[in-house]
Amino acid sequence: MYILGISCFYHDAAAALLKDGELVAAAEEERFSRMKHDFGFPLHAIRFCLEREGIKPEELDYVVFYEKPFLKFERILMTTFQTYPRSWNVFKESMVTWLLDKLWIKGLLREKIGIQKEKILFSEHHLSHAASAFFCSPFEEAAIITVDGVGEWTTTAMGIGKGNEIKILREIRFPHSLGLLYSAFTAFLGFKVNEVEYKVMGMAPYGKPRFTDKIYKLIHVAVDGSFYLDMDYFSFHYSPTRSFNSKFETLFGKPRDPNKYFFTPSMDYPLYYGEKPSNHKEESERNQYYADIAASIQAVTEEILLKMANSLYQETRLQKLCLAGGVALNSVANGRILRETPFDELYIQPAAGDGGGAVGAALYAYHSLLGKPRKFVMEHAYWGKEYSESEIRLFLDENQISYEYFGDDEKLFDYVVTSLQEGKIIGWFQDRFEWGPRALGNRSILADPRKAEMKDIVNTKIKFREPFRPFAPSVLMERTEEFFDLPNAPSHFPARFMLYVVNVKENKRDQIPAITHVDGTGRIQTVSRKTNPRYYRLIEKFGEATGIPLVLNTSFNLKGEPIVNTPENAYQTFRKSEMDGVVLEKFVIRKENNT
Repeated sequence: MYILGISCFYHDAAAALLKDGELVAAAEEERFSRMKHDFGFPLHAIRFCLEREGIKPEELDYVVFYEKPFLKFERILMTTFQTYPRSWNVFKESMVTWLLDKLWIKGLLREKIGIQKEKILFSEHHLSHAASAFFCSPFEEAAIITVDGVGEWTTTAMGIGKGNEIKILREIRFPHSLGLLYSAFTAFLGFKVNEVEYKVMGMAPYGKPRFTDKIYKLIHVAVDGSFYLDMDYFSFHYSPTRSFNSKFETLFGKPRDPNKYFFTPSMDYPLYYGEKPSNHKEESERNQYYADIAASIQAVTEEILLKMANSLYQETRLQKLCLAGGVALNSVANGRILRETPFDELYIQPAAGDGGGAVGAALYAYHSLLGKPRKFVMEHAYWGKEYSESEIRLFLDENQISYEYFGDDEKLFDYVVTSLQEGKIIGWFQDRFEWGPRALGNRSILADPRKAEMKDIVNTKIKFREPFRPFAPSVLMERTEEFFDLPNAPSHFPARFMLYVVNVKENKRDQIPAITHVDGTGRIQTVSRKTNPRYYRLIEKFGEATGIPLVLNTSFNLKGEPIVNTPENAYQTFRKSEMDGVVLEKFVIRKENNT
């Protein structure tokens, strides 16, 4: 039985294919379209999934959409009517986009895929989120929390999963949303909403949570983590362009100018910013205020999530917890939930946001609607497209690109390890690309974690991003506890997907400064020999040479672009940056040979 899951039309459109209840392919549309956070209909991702399995659309048993469009449209209509005439622009924009295509999903699926209408099913947004976590987990029974901006009406759901069933116990509904609260502060801090909330998380450690009392004027929280927003401070329910209003600005001041560089008194002024401005001290003090705001909204978010988790544990007494929704990508909060609640294990699948709803919708249909037993556990994130050696060689030869071929992997690993020790930056491209927003060793840029200057070097040469953004370590799973505070590391699935921030052990911080954030933490990826033997062996070789069994890992892309998919994407990223070399499977391209 083949079931195709689809998510689209909000952000991070994606498709996922199940065969007899097991995932065989999953990808976000942005990897093919090269439009970051592409929310359009995921035609390329659908084609990839079908081609990967070698089937035609007529061989699909079901196609499942991740939410119910008419319920979502109902929410938009009711909200705009309630806030009219302020909501006129939202109403006008919604009528154009929804009446043209978003509302008529069944017809669109029939047209684009060629599927019969009786084969089309619909899940609900937060059920898709819940299913994407619970049905991918190894747990027979678990508590479930899903938190995001908004689905149809729901913004937060709490429930339990058992066997092939999911039961929602309670929910919080729009406009009261923790995700939209966090997004409002994302916009206030000068960042793009629904795309870079993780920047707020990275900025927070440079500040102190001095303004939590002000934030609690905006959100009123009960002991069990339930909450409601004071809507007098927000405009997201009636404005298509602004999430907060003048009353918000009266409380928090002028929003940060997104066109200005960010640096604080405790932060070195990055060389790639250019010459230090004459008003450096004044600007750094102004930025410190925004860092304190970031620390405050991060702290409040963590506190609310902890209350939710603790309350759900008291209600269910279950030892396992599944998290999903965009807020589940907040790896700092996830680390605290693991440490500060009675749950002994968490599961979060790598595409916890809306893209992951494609997997969740398909699994919900297979298990809950069709009553099929479970047999799948998502142990890794490598569900995307791969490219053969012959395809890579053809690309290189046709474009007259100089390369060296390594038939022996051990010799290739020796080259990469030596290059990293010499301070070089190496692109690493292998096998199937990752599912979700994190680069996990198949489309990664690697550097030596022992050299503190690597933060600036990687930013200067390739990423051109804000200096407060941390770089992640990829560490051998069995040796994680030597360097990081994560007991029994192999049992923690979120750590495989770079979804925990944990403390770097104090006696190791000086050894791995390039991946140690300003607050002494690291957003780790544990690497398993079983699920990624080639990347594991590369890190193992680096450990044999240096005594440090981990590498600095950042995503293989330039600023503002999706992570690379094809050999051509990888080469163009290499060419446009000052990366020293790139490995495409067993082919090595060096900068000195391709100038």
